[in-house]
Amino acid sequence: MSHRRGHAAALAGGIAVVLTAGLAGPAPATAADPTFPRPAADPTGPRPTDCPESVGAKAACYTGRDGNGAYYTIAVPRNWNGSLVLHAHGGPDLGSRSDPQRSVDDLDRWSVMVAEGYAWAGSSYRRGGYGTRMAAADTENLRKLFVREFQKPRKTYLHGQSWGGDVAAKAVETYGSRGGRPYDGALLTNGVLGGGSRGYDYRVDLRVVYQYYCQNHPRPSEPPYPLWSGLPKDSTMTGADLEARLQECTGLGSAPADRTARQERNLDDILAVTRIPERSLESHLKFATFTFRDIVDKRLGGRNPFSNKGVRYTGSHDDKALNAGVRRFSADPAAARDLSYDSDLTGKVAIPVLTLHAIDDPTAFVEHEAAYRASLRGAGRDRHLVQTFTREGEHSGLSAAEYANSLAALDTWVREGRKPTPASVAASCPAFDATYGTGCFYDPRFVPGEYASRVRARPGGHSWPAMTAAQERSWGRIPGVGIAP
Repeated sequence: MSHRRGHAAALAGGIAVVLTAGLAGPAPATAADPTFPRPAADPTGPRPTDCPESVGAKAACYTGRDGNGAYYTIAVPRNWNGSLVLHAHGGPDLGSRSDPQRSVDDLDRWSVMVAEGYAWAGSSYRRGGYGTRMAAADTENLRKLFVREFQKPRKTYLHGQSWGGDVAAKAVETYGSRGGRPYDGALLTNGVLGGGSRGYDYRVDLRVVYQYYCQNHPRPSEPPYPLWSGLPKDSTMTGADLEARLQECTGLGSAPADRTARQERNLDDILAVTRIPERSLESHLKFATFTFRDIVDKRLGGRNPFSNKGVRYTGSHDDKALNAGVRRFSADPAAARDLSYDSDLTGKVAIPVLTLHAIDDPTAFVEHEAAYRASLRGAGRDRHLVQTFTREGEHSGLSAAEYANSLAALDTWVREGRKPTPASVAASCPAFDATYGTGCFYDPRFVPGEYASRVRARPGGHSWPAMTAAQERSWGRIPGVGIAP
């Protein structure tokens, strides 16, 4: 028997013990127990590592790097229920290479899934920077690796957070509708579900409105660069430099009493026009600077995928002057197509999808959920979707009890065919909160306004999906379409 087959057999034996003992309560295995999961002997496969402190001794943890250069982390709990969660992380991170620490940190953040008995696997993706299809492919590659190195799980679920929500939703559409359907369901939390072609329009608006009031990005004394580019590719501006310019213009980091009248007025106008919360203004401006540079320069060869033509800005002290003076530009059609092909969603969903979104999310506005529902409805697939909302104001981490509850609701939907409702999900949460004590904040009556109620629609922006399945098929025949991995 090969080392790999021996490893799979040992793991299978462990699962059988857990399942057989389930009615009487599982007896956790120990490291000395021969039924406990063992790493494959293959030196290129997953290697044992210490688990994050939040996981501790509840699981065996492994790290490795796949054939495309993507680092990954895997955790198999000692009381494994036989199912796997594939995690798609947000961002995107902007490093040129895969970050070996990213997936470890993600396991630490979502360790509740391991505590609930699910195996967990997360990829750091093969490189930083934008690339939704690339990230979806790296997530699918990790699923295959888990099956090869361990065994096929009973059920396999996707979990996508933030931009990872778009990644996971793309994986659902790309792989979940194929024969054999490798994924059984998906949980999308605080997802950027408007896709790339519309999901960043409010940051485009921030970029031009900021420059109208602040005139320091670029300064009149600096070489000009188009606002849609974020920054020139050779710029040495740092995050701290940008923070200083934002402070200079708006006094964002100062107490209101310490701001000048000009700073206070600039800040009031920028926030009112863009509808971006004050607490996340800095992070959105950084995205519209550094991530836009990545998208435009590194992924689209300097072509512009963004437009603000025809947008009327309102809410300032002088809308007429603002609209007369704000910079305008139109997208390069091929660049807009490539960004759309890479990241827009068709709504072509064939498996259960449950979403969880904070109503006061300051980063991925809750109206992204309205865009996603409209996309599935436009594709005739909204029967596969249940959306839940909480009265939280966080983006990167919601209540652990809610994550555990959401996974349980999705798992029951998949295994028993009982589709949950927002009310039933809210009602089942207290049982999990008895364990985690982090609170249940569901609002089962909440319905988000349409995407255009928060983000100013461009021409055609009220129709969803932003990319139809027919467009996707047509564009997919064009050599080099999209964003290269």
